[in-house]
Amino acid sequence: MYRLLTVIFLSSMGAALAQEQPITLEEAVRLAVAHHQDVGKARAAADALKGKIREVRAQALPDVQIVADALRLRDPSLLNASGLDKFPPELRDALVPSAVNLFDYSITVKQPLFTQGKVGTALRLANVEAEGSLAEIDRAQQDVAIGTVRAYYDLLWAERYRALVAETQEQKKRHAEMARTLYQNGVATEVDALRSEVAVANGAPDLVRAENAIRQARALLNFYLGRPLDVATRLAGDFEEKPWERTDAAALEQEAVRRRPELERLRIAERSAATQLELAHAESRMRADFSSSYGISSRLPQNLMDPKFTRWTAAVSFTFPVFDGFRRSGLVVQANANQRSARLEREKQEQQVRLAVQQGYDELKAAAETIAAARANVGQAEKVLAMTQANYKYGAATTLDVVDAQTAVSAARSNLLRGLHDYSVARANLRWTMGAQPWE
Repeated sequence: MYRLLTVIFLSSMGAALAQEQPITLEEAVRLAVAHHQDVGKARAAADALKGKIREVRAQALPDVQIVADALRLRDPSLLNASGLDKFPPELRDALVPSAVNLFDYSITVKQPLFTQGKVGTALRLANVEAEGSLAEIDRAQQDVAIGTVRAYYDLLWAERYRALVAETQEQKKRHAEMARTLYQNGVATEVDALRSEVAVANGAPDLVRAENAIRQARALLNFYLGRPLDVATRLAGDFEEKPWERTDAAALEQEAVRRRPELERLRIAERSAATQLELAHAESRMRADFSSSYGISSRLPQNLMDPKFTRWTAAVSFTFPVFDGFRRSGLVVQANANQRSARLEREKQEQQVRLAVQQGYDELKAAAETIAAARANVGQAEKVLAMTQANYKYGAATTLDVVDAQTAVSAARSNLLRGLHDYSVARANLRWTMGAQPWE
């Protein structure tokens, strides 16, 4: 028992330590794709279509069955024959039937010989749908990947922002202590000391909101990773600042249209609609089927192994539809409508993908410009804050001046942090729009 408890304890500690290990963006995406329910559902749908292909293929293969019957019956058909009344009474009395047993076992075979391409068309349709299921898996994986990337960068931003808020709050506290000391020494006014303390109090809610943002962002990332929402997932990455080198918008749009999995699924849907149209036309064509049976039928059980009681049949049947109440024409109309609908949906999605590429590229450029401007602004704001704090020590500035400088530094750093976050997300979104993995 002691050893069992030790093993359980060590296993739980190992799992806890594994969860506490920082994860990179690539590891997070890999875990999400492996565990998320949407990807599992897409794979299950693909497995179901594999079974559908096997079901359709069965239409072209023989259907073999072993049939056995045990029957007890009494058939008065002979007594109901016309003209029986003309028979002598003693003969009619002899013809009164009695209940009998009938035993029968046989093997039956049914095989389509000619279906005018109906079975082959149905098989092609199932194969096309199977290709579509693979595209659905790709789409689910990409959607989960981009969601994970966004959640990863959101958590990274929340943690960095919380550190920024905490640093600003510490600066306010140090200035409040300095202002209180200067006031006690008669160098600063009480107003300066009170203003600095009010600034510290006003910064406390910002810190609480930043901590709440971390919890919410971590819960969302854990959702994608398939973990409990309150697991303390830690990150081992940074924002993406690699410049985007491709500037040919037309080439980007063309690549996105070619690679996006939902567009591939819609192209497959067009092929499926065309195959369904062929299948609808095949409904009115002739078909030929072969059927046969071989077995033994006997009234007495002891004769079930006697070959004299063998019974067999072999038949070839031809079916040519003449009038089906316009069923085939209805199927053709539906197939034509589905084909047009698939084409229009594909054209609409292509336009939406082109629009998404343009928007994503514009957002990426705007985020890059924001980063450049924010970096320059951070340096200037920090320089102003240092000069203002130095002036305050010598009485050449007020607490209000220091608070304004601190606010400017906080805003500049926050803008830079937001720019880094937006650039990373915009880059991931653009790569996702182009059908590539949203991280590098």
